[in-house]
Amino acid sequence: MTPTPPDDTRPLTGSGLDYGPAGDGDGTRVVRAGLPSEEPYEPPLPGPVFAAHYHLPGEVEGAPYAYGRDANPTWTRLERAIAELEAPEDPEAEVVVFSSGMGAISAVLLSLTRPGQTVVLPCDGYNLLAALRERLEGFGVRVRTAPTGGDAQLSEVEGANLLWLETPSNPGLDVCDIRRLAHAAHEQGALVAVDNTLATPLGQRPLLLGADVSVASGTKALTGHGDVLLGYVATRSPEVAAAVRAWRKTVGAIPGPMEAWLAHRSLATLEVRTQRQAGNALAVAEALAARPEVGDVRHPGLTDDPAHALASHQMSRYGCVVSFTLPDQAHANRFLARLRLVGDATSFGGVRSTAERRGRWGGDPVPEGFVRLSVGVEDSADLVRDIRRALDASAAPESGTGADGLGGAV
Repeated sequence: MTPTPPDDTRPLTGSGLDYGPAGDGDGTRVVRAGLPSEEPYEPPLPGPVFAAHYHLPGEVEGAPYAYGRDANPTWTRLERAIAELEAPEDPEAEVVVFSSGMGAISAVLLSLTRPGQTVVLPCDGYNLLAALRERLEGFGVRVRTAPTGGDAQLSEVEGANLLWLETPSNPGLDVCDIRRLAHAAHEQGALVAVDNTLATPLGQRPLLLGADVSVASGTKALTGHGDVLLGYVATRSPEVAAAVRAWRKTVGAIPGPMEAWLAHRSLATLEVRTQRQAGNALAVAEALAARPEVGDVRHPGLTDDPAHALASHQMSRYGCVVSFTLPDQAHANRFLARLRLVGDATSFGGVRSTAERRGRWGGDPVPEGFVRLSVGVEDSADLVRDIRRALDASAAPESGTGADGLGGAV
């Protein structure tokens, strides 16, 4: 039986993704998000503002723009646009953009915690969380960890000050119940932050599911073209927004105006890109699952995936990433080398499909043959054909090659 993707044109009642009073769908939202009022003979989206300083007569108090590290009109438009997507119809939602996803993640974890406090992190999340854990512990913050899947995080919430969730997790694609965990954490007086990078605000809206903070790397699917480094923090709390904005100013983790403008321009196609990618990813996952040499295929859209039931409740689409495991490192390397339409590259969420043997970086608790595949917007049939052909060609090492099947080069 072929799994049916969620219908993204309907309100998901009870999931936290209900459309607001205006009733606009996400395709309409992304096209119009953050645009200024229409002015005769002016572009709908003004170009980037390149300014280190602004004309500033009189007193500084109340000035919207004074110095380039504090604020920029191009950031302002992008921040408003993302806020409209993360929390539709909520004018109190705020967004703070950063120069990268790690800039945004670091801002939350380092500005909202103090020595002696306790933070709960996923042990299977993005691998740079391990470096942040060391930094937090060096500052005197206690850190607990638990896996994303199941209810493991519930047992670590007691006495915590901040619960950090990553759902779906990267690269394992496990899912946790945001609403349930947020309720448990709030009973303990803890803040809840969710890394929403893989889902995007069109696939999942953590703020509407009870989280205090939604964080993402805009480098990935939000911008989708592999040409921008960006991150953001979204929240409905003025105190949280002020804290992370002050952190950005202090450490200077600001985006360039050109990057901010490119990100805003790219938002207009977010709905069509992520819808196409989600459908393609499901087709790829089904094709991989049918192969005997491919193990542990993960994609939340597969009906037999361990995360499917929960994902279908809190997500409106299942994302572009598929993970799976080939027998060993050499087999994975041969497979990647024989792909024609899928580039061997890190990151995910782009319009062009990419894949990598994730273990080459170290830090992720995955087998040596584990592959993370980011599915793009190519024709679905072409991608499936290319992947099947590469699997056939990589079934056995060619004579004369090294242990990895690539002449000895790893």
